[in-house]
Amino acid sequence: MNAIKKDFFILLLCICHGSIAWGQDVPVGLTVNLLSSPEKVFQNGYLVNINPDEATLRKEPFRFTEISTRNPVFGWIVPESVNNTVQTAYQILVAESKQQLLVDSADLWDSGKVLSSLSSNIPYGGKPLKAGSICYWKVKTWDGHGRESSFSNISQFKTSNKLTDYATDRYPIQKQDNYPLEVKHLQKGQYFADFGKAAFGRVRINLFSDHGTDTVVIHLGEAARDGRVDRNPGGTIRYSRFTIMPEKGMNTYIVTIPHDTRNTGPQAILVPEYIGEVTPFRYCEIENYKHPLQEKDIVRETVSYPFNDAESYFRSSDTILNQVWEISKYSIKATSFLGVYVDGDRERIPYEADALINQLSHYCVAREYNMARYTHEYLIHRPTWPTEWILQSVLMAWEDYLYTGDSRSLANFYDDLKAKTLSALADEKGFISSRTGRVTPEVLKSIYFDGQLRDIVDWPHTGILGLEKEEGGETDGFVFTDVNTVVNAFHYRAVTLMAQIADVLGKGDDHTMYLKQAARLKQVFNDELFDKKRGYYVDGIGTSHASLHANMFPLAFGLVEAKNVESVLGFIRSRGMACSVYGAQYLLDAIYNAYDASYGLQLLTSTGERSWYNMIRSGSTITMEAWDNKYKPNQDWNHAWGAVPANIIPRKLMGIEPLEPGFGKISIRPQPGSLEFAEVKHPTIRGDVSISFTNNPGKTFRLEVHIPANTTADLYLPFFSRKQEVQMNNQPAQYKRKGNFSVIENVGSGKWSFTVEQ
Repeated sequence: MNAIKKDFFILLLCICHGSIAWGQDVPVGLTVNLLSSPEKVFQNGYLVNINPDEATLRKEPFRFTEISTRNPVFGWIVPESVNNTVQTAYQILVAESKQQLLVDSADLWDSGKVLSSLSSNIPYGGKPLKAGSICYWKVKTWDGHGRESSFSNISQFKTSNKLTDYATDRYPIQKQDNYPLEVKHLQKGQYFADFGKAAFGRVRINLFSDHGTDTVVIHLGEAARDGRVDRNPGGTIRYSRFTIMPEKGMNTYIVTIPHDTRNTGPQAILVPEYIGEVTPFRYCEIENYKHPLQEKDIVRETVSYPFNDAESYFRSSDTILNQVWEISKYSIKATSFLGVYVDGDRERIPYEADALINQLSHYCVAREYNMARYTHEYLIHRPTWPTEWILQSVLMAWEDYLYTGDSRSLANFYDDLKAKTLSALADEKGFISSRTGRVTPEVLKSIYFDGQLRDIVDWPHTGILGLEKEEGGETDGFVFTDVNTVVNAFHYRAVTLMAQIADVLGKGDDHTMYLKQAARLKQVFNDELFDKKRGYYVDGIGTSHASLHANMFPLAFGLVEAKNVESVLGFIRSRGMACSVYGAQYLLDAIYNAYDASYGLQLLTSTGERSWYNMIRSGSTITMEAWDNKYKPNQDWNHAWGAVPANIIPRKLMGIEPLEPGFGKISIRPQPGSLEFAEVKHPTIRGDVSISFTNNPGKTFRLEVHIPANTTADLYLPFFSRKQEVQMNNQPAQYKRKGNFSVIENVGSGKWSFTVEQ
C-alpha cells in the first residue's frame, strides 16, 4: 500500500470511528447506568489492558462491571468549542458487534434522530437485551445551530447473566502497587519505609536469605514515633506485627493479614476473596534483615474503589485550607476499599450518617454515583439504630436524584422512603418521638428495623467510652426530652424532601400531603421550640437548655424564620466547634446557608484542637473519626465522615450546587470571606464546572468560570454598593441584587469572566 492510499485508509477509519468531527464536537464521557468505564477489566484486582469481549474468551478469572438491568440508561458529555453550546438532538446506536457500528448500523437499537436536550438518563429503547452478552454503542448529537457531530468513539458493556427491572451496578474493587517514598536504614538489620499516606492494603516484599534460617519481622502501622512504627498508638489506630521465614535465595513474600473478629462480624462488609484481607497502614518497619533493601523491594498493594484523582482539584491562597482539602479528598478515595461506604476499619459497617457525608463528598471529588446509590439502597433494608439516621435515608435519596437526575431509585424505593420519614411517630401537633409509645412492631417492620430506636444528636455522648471528664461527649450538653429538637429538624427535612420526591414521581396527592405536613411542623416547631426572649432554640420541650445542635440543624434545614437568623447564628458562633466531625457537616451547612463566609472560613482553617488541621498535626493522612483521641478514645484514623471539607469547600465556599436535577441548571455562589484566591474543578454528570476567583474584600472581586455545555448557571457575585461596576467579559453586565449578592441569571455554557469593582 503506497503512502497516499495508506493515509486515506487511516482517515476513513477515523471517520468511521467518529474521531473526526466536521461540525459540533464529538460526545465524550459515555456512561451506561451512570458508569463511565464499564469496559474496564481487572485481574486479581489489577486493571488489565483488555476489553470485556476479549476477557470473555479467555480462561483467566477476569472481573468487570456487568449491567444488570433490562433497560439501562445512557449518557454522555456534550463538549463545547464555543460559548452557549446546547444540544438539541441525539442519535444512539446499539449493536451486538463492533463491526456494525463501524458502518453506522445497529441491530439492537437505532434511536433515530431524537429532538431532545437530554444527555443523561436516556433509557434503552431497542430489542430485549440478551443476558450475558456484549453490547456496543455510540452516539452523535446536534447543537442549537443545527450542526451535527460525528459519532462518538465506540463503547461497550456486558450484560449480567440475570437481568432485572432495576439494579445498581458497581465496579470491581481495584488494586494498585505503591512504592515507599523513602526507605531508611536505621541500624544493622533494621529498615523503615514510609509510603507518604496511609491506605488499606497489604505488603509484598522481596527478601534474600543465605541459608533459609532467618526470621524477619514486619511491623505495619498508621502512626510513627521517634522514626519507628508506633507499637502502641492507642485507640483503634492500627498496628500489626508479622514474621516471615525466608527461604534460601531471593523470593517474593506477601504479608497475609489475618481476619479480625472486630470487623468481620455478621453486619460487616467483607473484603472480596480476590482482593484478600487488608489493613490500613502508612509505615512498614523491617527487623532482622541482613541484606540491602531498596524502595523497589517493598510494595504496598493498595486497595480502593476505582478513583480518578484528576477529576477534581482545589487550590487557594490559604495553605492550611489546601491541606484540609487534600486530606479530605484523599479520605474519600482511601476509605472506598470495600465498594460500600463504611465507618472505617473498626467495624466496617455502613451507617446512614457516614454515608450521607461520603455521598456528598464523593460527588464533589469524582464523577461517580453508583457507590453512593448502592450504599443508600443497602441501608434502606439494613438501617442502624439512631432515630435521626433512619431519617437520613430520605436525604440520601434526594441528593442522589439531585446530582444524577435519575429518578429510578426514587421510584423503586418510594414506599420505603415514605416509611423512613417516621411520620407514623407523629403526635397530634406533628412532632415525632421515639419515647412516647408510638414505636410499634408495625412501624419497625415498615423501616426494616429489629431493635430499639434511640435519639443520637451527635456521638459520642457524655458518659460513653469513659468521657465523664471535662472533655465530655460531643453533644454540647444536649438535654434529651420526649420531643427532641434535632430529631424533629431532621423529620422536617425528610418530609420537605418527600414532598419534592412525590412531585418528581407525579404523585400529586402525596405531594400536597407532605407540603401541608411540612408547613404545619415548621409552624409548631418555631412556636414551641424557639425561645423568643433569648433568640434561639432549646433542646426540646420541657427543658430550657440550648445547645449548638438544637440551633445548627434548624438553620441548616431551613426552619429558622428570616427575622431570627441573625440571633440563631450569633448563638451558633458563641459555641464554636462544640460538635463532632459528623456534626461539623451540618454546622458548616448552616453557617454558609446564612452567608457567614468569614466564620465558615475560620472553622475550616482553624488550627485549634477541634479542627481538621489537628488531624494532620496528629500525624493522620486520612480524616479521623474524632477531632482528637481524647474526644473518642477508640476512634479510627480512617473515617470518611470526617472528610466534610471535601464537599463543603466546593458546595459552599466555592458555591457550586445543582439548581435542577442532574445539573440541568447550576448555582455558582462563591463565599470567599477573607480568602484572597481560590480555584476548583468540580466534576458533574454534564461535565466539569471550573471556577477561580481573586478577592479584595469590599473593593474588587474577579471570577473566572467554565460552565459545561448543555446547562446554564445563575452567578452570584458580591454586592458592594450601588456605586459598584459589574462586568461580564469586559462589558457592563445587568444584574439583580439579592441580599449581599449581585446575581446574573441564566449564563450559558463556556468560559466567562466577571468583575465587581467598588
